[in-house]
Amino acid sequence: MSGRPVGEGLWTVRRRAWKRMTVMLWAACAGGPPPDAAGAAPPPSQAPAAPAAALTGDWRGTLDTGLTRLRLEFHVTTVPGPGGAPALAGTLDSVDQQVLGLPIPSVSREGDTVTFDIPAVLGGYTGTLSADGQTLTGTWRQARQSRPLALTRLTTAQIQAEQARPQVPHPPFPYRTVSVAYDNPAAAGVRLAGTLTLPPGKGPFPAALLITGSGPQDRDETIEGHKPFLVLADALTRRGIAVLRVDDRGVGQSTGDFDAATTPDFATDAAAGVAYLRGRADIDPRRIGLIGHSEGGLIAPMVASRDPTIAWLVLMAGPGVDGETILLSQKRLIAGATGVGASGAERLVDMDRREYAIVKDESDPERARARLRILLQGGMMGGDNRIATSEAVIEAVTKPWYRWFLTYDPAPALRTLRLPVLALVGSKDLQVSASENLPALRAALADDPKAEAREVPGLNHMFQTADTGAPTEYARIPETIAPVALDLITDWVAAHSRRPEQ
Repeated sequence: MSGRPVGEGLWTVRRRAWKRMTVMLWAACAGGPPPDAAGAAPPPSQAPAAPAAALTGDWRGTLDTGLTRLRLEFHVTTVPGPGGAPALAGTLDSVDQQVLGLPIPSVSREGDTVTFDIPAVLGGYTGTLSADGQTLTGTWRQARQSRPLALTRLTTAQIQAEQARPQVPHPPFPYRTVSVAYDNPAAAGVRLAGTLTLPPGKGPFPAALLITGSGPQDRDETIEGHKPFLVLADALTRRGIAVLRVDDRGVGQSTGDFDAATTPDFATDAAAGVAYLRGRADIDPRRIGLIGHSEGGLIAPMVASRDPTIAWLVLMAGPGVDGETILLSQKRLIAGATGVGASGAERLVDMDRREYAIVKDESDPERARARLRILLQGGMMGGDNRIATSEAVIEAVTKPWYRWFLTYDPAPALRTLRLPVLALVGSKDLQVSASENLPALRAALADDPKAEAREVPGLNHMFQTADTGAPTEYARIPETIAPVALDLITDWVAAHSRRPEQ
């Protein structure tokens, strides 16, 4: 395995370290931090107190910044303290800003007063614990600013309800499930492992290969407990379509180096999957199609443009514009949806644009890293250079995948296609926006009479029924794939997978 967590893809979720993202907390506060906030000393800490086991668990509150409202979640656990005595620590999630896992190295209690020390935000939280131990009422501090904040303990029932995923299928299934593995002959050391679901009967069956989005993904494209590729494979196989879904190289049971790969490398992995399906007696080699989600929607046309025997394509939130345009639009839309405001969003976009200019201009990685450090030291909001110069940020944007993606235009590959294509984008997708990508997709597919590009109303990047479309909603929505999208895809695939004589 690559050592990276599974399911962190989808471009923004292939995101920069939390150190960089913390700056968004500043941007959401009315007026922003004072110029010297970065040097402000944290408030005096309270006298040490014995930890209270009653504080362990999950706490949630909503911070009114003056410009927006941000959900904060505190996760408190028991850790070994000085001399081995139990102490309390935890992590903080700013849910609506995708700032996750900020360390809380110390949680202390003095009587009913509880203090969370959070150096990463140059402050913390102090509140009064209620008599029943279920609420904290107090003040959020960040440098020289403070805001009232009340926290409520999350119950087990609440947590279970939020983690419910009712669409995820469970055995027994009315079809066969086979574990498979095969080599990619174009990449030494890459052996891909996955699951093939086969309808009842002998076949040969039509087949679909599912291609994941960006970031290290498992075969189910698992994210926040959702398993969209498992849901999709189940629906298709019940309609008579064999489905192959695999762990990305370097993820799960697949071998290889994920971090060293670029999108064209992943395209060779997909081509290897097609070859594997064609070699099976129970699969009809004339009726193999590709379903790509997000980055997978880039890969599917790349594979089909080189393989005229591919029967059809489904592009779920596949881009129609170049990578830099995608990333800048994504930053603008998501920042706006998470409370940064128009001016704050444009500052973030401008910073990213300048970073990308360096990455594109400077082919030598070390020189690019040096120039990025200079840029970040002088350009980040709040003047917190410890955050701005995060090596994790610089490493991310200078990786081979990022360099390649910034300049890739999908239009040439799309223009070569002469096969049935269904391109879908949700109207509330903030990662591959419908308004920007659908016109480009339609233009690139204009000479393919069997292609169609549709906007699906009310759906986000994951094809869930959404409120704002922000990625922070993905975990809170019980639905994995909206039935309207699932039915649209399965009906279309079934119709285009009939035998030629049917």
